[in-house]
Amino acid sequence: MGCRDVHAATVLAFLSGTASVAGLLAAVLLPNWRQMRLYTYNKNERNVTVYTGLWIKCARFDGSRDCVIYDPQWYTAVDQLDLRVLQFALPLSMFTAVSALFLCMIGMCNTAFVSSVPNVKLAKCLVNSAGCHLVAGLLFLLACAICLTPSIWVIFYNNYLNRKYEPIFSFDISVFIAIASAGGLFFTSIMLFLWYCACKSLPSPFWQPLYSHAPSMHSYASQPYSARSRLSAVEIDIPVVTHSS
Repeated sequence: MGCRDVHAATVLAFLSGTASVAGLLAAVLLPNWRQMRLYTYNKNERNVTVYTGLWIKCARFDGSRDCVIYDPQWYTAVDQLDLRVLQFALPLSMFTAVSALFLCMIGMCNTAFVSSVPNVKLAKCLVNSAGCHLVAGLLFLLACAICLTPSIWVIFYNNYLNRKYEPIFSFDISVFIAIASAGGLFFTSIMLFLWYCACKSLPSPFWQPLYSHAPSMHSYASQPYSARSRLSAVEIDIPVVTHSS
């Protein structure tokens, strides 16, 4: 597809970014970042598993889906450093990714709806599709780094807790959701960078809208020969010297 059309790569990047943001939202809300399994030697009692999230905590007996203890105020008393960092990192990553989606949408709207020849007065105030997609790709890459780093740290911090206390801690499904969402954000940035590298040689400047013809075709036109001939009133004869052997 042409670079001046809504390209399949940009549409795929937008869909991938939207799915990644949805995955981050699920990872933020689900209480499945860490499990703490408590064993009992009393045969009349059942083992308890505590499911820890970023905002809530839920304790369940084995074989039951009902929360015996449900703490909706857990976010105010988080005592685990990795989860406390994630409380700030994941919303920041979501905000960055949503901003990138907004820029990507502006770029596609510029491509689809802006006229082929830009308005000269507005040319300095508009951002072209290539500029929007480049900045959106950088924001997606930043959101990936903000999300991925603390999510991987949870795995190592879980091993630290098992060595410090007892081997009763294990990371849960939200860790994998966050890492997969970070991978989706990275894939989205790669798609936008590929589009930009393929279309950056266009004649349009970085901060002006794309248009269908080169600027020189609109700005310069050759004058007829009769008009040019009147400009020269003095003829200059240049002698040519030849050497004979």
